Amino acid sequence: MKVLVYGLMSVLLIPFVFPTWWMVTSSVKPISDIFAFPPDIVPTRFDFSTYGRVFELQPFAQQYWNSAYIAALVTAGTMLFSSMAGYAFARIKFPFANTLFMIVLIGLLIPAEVTIVPLFQIFLGWDMINTHWPLILVPVFGAPSVFATFVMRQFFIALPKELEEAARVDGLGRFRIFWTIALPLARPALGAVAIFTFLHSWNLYLEPIVFLSSPANFTLPQALTQFTDAYGGALWNVQLAAATMTALPVLIVFIIAQRQFVEGLAHSGLKG
Repeated sequence: MKVLVYGLMSVLLIPFVFPTWWMVTSSVKPISDIFAFPPDIVPTRFDFSTYGRVFELQPFAQQYWNSAYIAALVTAGTMLFSSMAGYAFARIKFPFANTLFMIVLIGLLIPAEVTIVPLFQIFLGWDMINTHWPLILVPVFGAPSVFATFVMRQFFIALPKELEEAARVDGLGRFRIFWTIALPLARPALGAVAIFTFLHSWNLYLEPIVFLSSPANFTLPQALTQFTDAYGGALWNVQLAAATMTALPVLIVFIIAQRQFVEGLAHSGLKG
């Protein structure tokens, strides 16, 4: 029975694994071999110079750093503000709390394309065009933070009230209770929020092409579209080499935090 289950799982795994395998192997193939049919599972010729050309054609190291530090700041900021907002909505009683929370959730229903022009006008007035500030401020205080606030609220609602009551008997204030008791217990939910937020920031494409114009300020999704030859044609093997290096941090983050990711979804009521 186990052999049958493992065999079925292996077959179902192919559609998920093969595109990644094709990307990695094609990044070291000559362009003429990439679109061969049937595709070569294992390359017959290897050309590792494509990885060097990635850094020759674009300031890729700088662009890599841009995406890394922006994603780190956005993730940290979202975790901080969403945890405080989620705790407030879950544990603090104030007038119209549920109504206000529903209004906040409406932000998830508004497509980014609807707000991009007003946001551009705002950041233009603040002289922040062609800087990274829009890529940091918009996700931290926009829709990704709204979803993170929802996840954190669902987690904090499930915490036993006895913990807060015992902390109040010991003389702790509201912020101390949040910081020393509620937040450490919320590590599974914070792990899920961190993964969602990091992936969203790392893969962000629309906002960079609107707010950024200098190649030195580009983030990776925008930079991946710039690997072309003198005639404007795509350098597929070089693009795939850049895409392979771009995908590595995503895999690393998920492998490290996958347990927190699963536990966070389970405790916040989002499991399938």
